[in-house]
Amino acid sequence: MIAESFERIHRSNLVGMGVLPLQFKGDDSWQSLGLKGDETISIELGDAIVPQADAKLIIQRASGDTETVIVKLRIDTPIEVDYYQHGGILPFVLRQLLAA
Repeated sequence: MIAESFERIHRSNLVGMGVLPLQFKGDDSWQSLGLKGDETISIELGDAIVPQADAKLIIQRASGDTETVIVKLRIDTPIEVDYYQHGGILPFVLRQLLAA
């Protein structure tokens, strides 16, 4: 999910459900980028997920044009990285219980 900002608990709940919260940087928004809904979006996170790192949002437009925008990863803590990598908090906890 990409937004201009997140309310704290909403952002935390998204991570807990295994949803990747991304935030536009600076003056970027869906309006300023001219997004209409017919684009294909790809996300490059890099080699390792690091709290509040930058990520690349690659926009493939219906016309064939491609645009790359830098967005902020809104996984804010190391434990949230673990939650996201496990698909959310429930799968994380279940794997911890099974490993014990």
